[in-house]
Amino acid sequence: MATTENNQQEQAAPKPVALALQGGGMHGAFTWGVLDRLLEDGRLAIEGVSATSAGAMNSAVLAHGLLTGGEGAARQALHDFWKAVAESAERYNPLRWVPWLKGTHSFGLDHSPLYAFADMMLRVFSPYQLNPHNLNPLREVLERQVDFAALRKQCPILLFLCATNVETGKIRLFTEHDISADAVLASACVPTLFHAVAIEGEHYWDGGYMGNPAIYPLIYNCKTRDVVIIHINPLVRLGVPITAADILNRISEISFNSSLMREMRAIAFVTDLIQQGKVERGEMKEMLIHSIRSDAAMCALGVSSKYNADWGFLCELRDCGRREADAWLTEHYSSIGQQSSIDIRKEFL
Repeated sequence: MATTENNQQEQAAPKPVALALQGGGMHGAFTWGVLDRLLEDGRLAIEGVSATSAGAMNSAVLAHGLLTGGEGAARQALHDFWKAVAESAERYNPLRWVPWLKGTHSFGLDHSPLYAFADMMLRVFSPYQLNPHNLNPLREVLERQVDFAALRKQCPILLFLCATNVETGKIRLFTEHDISADAVLASACVPTLFHAVAIEGEHYWDGGYMGNPAIYPLIYNCKTRDVVIIHINPLVRLGVPITAADILNRISEISFNSSLMREMRAIAFVTDLIQQGKVERGEMKEMLIHSIRSDAAMCALGVSSKYNADWGFLCELRDCGRREADAWLTEHYSSIGQQSSIDIRKEFL
């Protein structure tokens, strides 16, 4: 009887996973929805998170919530953060008094003159010209929503936030021990939007150029073999883009997926060596890879919607993320700890 009860408890115990969160501006609200559903489900224990850009923001808020009150507090913290982002964007929007300039936030209708104009301006002028005083409303939101000092002392999960060193081109990983608002902003520093973020005499841009996100810190530092990648940038976009905006958008998507593609190739290579018996199990770590994404939803959005912080739009992305996470839990929860739930070669190679 005791053995049966122990087995039931073991089966009911949350399965440990590591999360890999991509960046993508306001499209990061999709990841908010995924996290919200995974936390609500309660059957996964998050050991570590590697994240970039908007993913870094989500991970910092997630860690803060887990520290202050567990899964429920983390869900509330993520909601409050994205609500604060929307309110801040509305407050700093110079065209907020011209409602006819604001386009609809629905999927597939990303044609607001406001965002198209902003996109054009960012291709002509640098942030050092448009924003000489380096104002960044996200700093205020982050510092109000996240207790970074508390996280540095007692973070409930392993954190790896990716940034790109402007001068060397090398990746920099900020961990839970040196996490700060500056570290998160460095990971999310789109060079056409913000001044490079200076930390300890080095300058950083968005981590997506070198790791979107980086998988290797999860391999080296987490005990779990399961990595759940939450995608924002579509891997597949059918059709050849012909407009200037669509061409630049697809270039950006390919560029920001390139580092992930390379790491997946390395993981596939090691997996083959292990499964073919060319190396002993234990000498190398066989990773189990899982993926939550919606290429269809993301392909319906134009690049300028990454700047759209309208609350209704963010909630649509959240709901989309929740649906995808729910479907993934239904179809692939049993794979956790057993096998990859995607064909790495088919998806990435």
